[in-house]
Amino acid sequence: MIHRFVLMLCLACFWPLAGAAQDATETETQTWEQIATRAESMAGREDASRFAIQRLRAELVIWRDRFLADTTINAGRLKTVDTQIAALGLVPETGDEAEAIADRRAELAAQRQALAAPGLLAEESYARANGLIGEFDAIVLQQQTDALTERGESPLNPQYFGPAVAAVWNIGVTTAAETQAGFAAQIAAGALFSNIPRASFFLIVAIALLGAGRRQVTKWRMNLAQTQTRLMPLWLFLLSLVQIIVPVLGLFMLTIGLQTLGVFGLVGGAVVSKLPTAGFAVVFAWWISRQLFPAGQDTGYLGYSMESRARLRRYGLAIGWVLAFGSLLDAAVGAIDEDAAVVSAITLPVIVILGVLLWRLGKAIGSKPVEASGLVFSAGRVRAIVGNLSIAVAAVAPLMLAFGFGAGRDLMLSWLYTLSVIGMLLILQRLVHELSAPNEAEDAPKTGTMALVPVAINLALYIVALPVVALIWGARVDDLIEVWTRFREGFSVGDTRISPTDFLTFAIVFGLGYLLTRTIQGTLRKTVLPRTRLDLGGQNAIVAGFGYVGIILAAIVAITSAGLDLSSLAIVAGALSVGIGFGLQNIVSNFVSGIILLIERPVSEGDWIEVGGQMGYVRAISVRSTRIETFDRTDVIVPNADLVSGQVTNWTRGNLVGRVIVPVGVAYGTDIDQVMKILRDIAEAHPLVVMTPPPTVLFTGFGADSIDFEIRAILRDVNYVLATKSEMNIEIARKFAEAGIEIPFAQRDIWLRNPEALHGDKT
Repeated sequence: MIHRFVLMLCLACFWPLAGAAQDATETETQTWEQIATRAESMAGREDASRFAIQRLRAELVIWRDRFLADTTINAGRLKTVDTQIAALGLVPETGDEAEAIADRRAELAAQRQALAAPGLLAEESYARANGLIGEFDAIVLQQQTDALTERGESPLNPQYFGPAVAAVWNIGVTTAAETQAGFAAQIAAGALFSNIPRASFFLIVAIALLGAGRRQVTKWRMNLAQTQTRLMPLWLFLLSLVQIIVPVLGLFMLTIGLQTLGVFGLVGGAVVSKLPTAGFAVVFAWWISRQLFPAGQDTGYLGYSMESRARLRRYGLAIGWVLAFGSLLDAAVGAIDEDAAVVSAITLPVIVILGVLLWRLGKAIGSKPVEASGLVFSAGRVRAIVGNLSIAVAAVAPLMLAFGFGAGRDLMLSWLYTLSVIGMLLILQRLVHELSAPNEAEDAPKTGTMALVPVAINLALYIVALPVVALIWGARVDDLIEVWTRFREGFSVGDTRISPTDFLTFAIVFGLGYLLTRTIQGTLRKTVLPRTRLDLGGQNAIVAGFGYVGIILAAIVAITSAGLDLSSLAIVAGALSVGIGFGLQNIVSNFVSGIILLIERPVSEGDWIEVGGQMGYVRAISVRSTRIETFDRTDVIVPNADLVSGQVTNWTRGNLVGRVIVPVGVAYGTDIDQVMKILRDIAEAHPLVVMTPPPTVLFTGFGADSIDFEIRAILRDVNYVLATKSEMNIEIARKFAEAGIEIPFAQRDIWLRNPEALHGDKT
């Protein structure tokens, strides 16, 4: 009774919440349907504005992200139900199945269908939203393309010269008139004198920052350059950034001070508000020119000559001043609302001047670096490409604008901004190089993992620069977000969606497993196994086997942790394995042989073996091959299959005991007993010869020139067989010399049957 009461109470409390949740879901579905219908209608219109498209696209992106998250609804429950269905087994081919199992299977199938429905609907809605976003992007791209290829009136038309000059004159006159009227209005209202103290404060701060502030920062940088610390390049770079921040901050203070007076009109106010941007162009051009092309004897990172660096600094600073002037001019022209053709006529001289400066800059950039002792510079191919592209842009951009294509101005500015990005990359690369360089010349260069850190940082810089360059050349932020969304979305393989998060999870788990495996291998090799009775070969086999097992387990755990279902690839992998098996059968054979070598250990590291006519010490046994170091210190790589299937002589397998054989020949007529006694004494006296079994001396036969004997002895360490044979031969020569025993050498007598033939016929 109590249980029923509690159940009814819970239903009474949560039933309204369930109804509310259902109503909320229906409301969201209706809202999405309205937005999707409106988007489909706008996508079919040709007169849709870019503002309306971007606004509706932003709403679609929000809904698409929501649907992407909803595609995994009930994923855990679906996995559990699939496991339950699999536990029931396959349906018998005859169709005869117990009624309870059939009912349970049908119930689980219906439950699975109900659980999968929200995810399937979310995938359908996601596809719809994604498709609409793609349509909007195509429309915007087409609009941008039409704007770039649109041709207007040529600014070279003489009818626009007069209006252009008049417009420039009108800017000056209008600015002066507005300013004079502004002063009069402020004085009449009595507000000018009340604004002067506040404006004076900002103006004084601006003058201090623009004058004394920049000089003080330069003085600090010079003093800091005289000290020597590991992070000195970083501190100098950060202090050089302050050389940009201080003047630009001064320009901001100047702008605020002038605006505080309240005397400027529409045109003057537009010019004053543009002062920080224009000033930044000048300061940045000065800074980047100094960083890339330093003054004095320092050749810099690019290695240009002193004359070339001076020219490059002048051209860079001049481009900055022209850009600043063009920015102020654009602000003023935009305030007076002139005709587009007149604006093009006003802008053309600025673009032509930029073209001339860029032409000279490109010529200077394309010059080859100078040779300097102790310094290595690139061959100049990249700088030649950059220089040629600069020359091309300098020629093409003014011509495009002259023929009425407004894209010429965008081309010029985009390339100048791209050069700035390239310059920043070079400066940051130099900073990374200086920070990673050794402190002293005699320090050995970094190798291993730490040597790859600068390479990884440079790669990261290039990746970060790519979206910046894309934005410079007209890409929208929405385009970059879309690329990132597609990247984050991943791709589908069968029923499994693989995303970058899965790859990251796989990499992290596998990396941790790999590090753990290597750590345990090091502990086994250095701490655990040396305390056991295993020989060196057995220890190495255990360490190597544990490494293979650990890496395989790390891969399996990483795949499982990432949620990658590779069952859909089983058929493809099975088909590929057949072809790969034929193509890589030798590699597979060597791999299996390597495992056999580690398990059976017919050879181990440190063994002296002979295989395939090669003799030496086993230095390493890998998965595919074995490395043998011969006695002349050369490495021979032997496939593992040859060690398993071929004939191998292992001189040190199990122990180091081995036999030495020393052949000796004496002249005919020598006392045999005396020779055998001397040889036996020499063998028994050698420290490496064991006495159990004792060494033997054999009379092996009668040779063509000598009576032949052999010393046969067992050595404690067969690795010294050659040294032992040499020492015994030296002792034999000495003992035989003392006993007067001759060691013969081959002699031949030549008999001539007709010696008179050598003298010829003396008649």
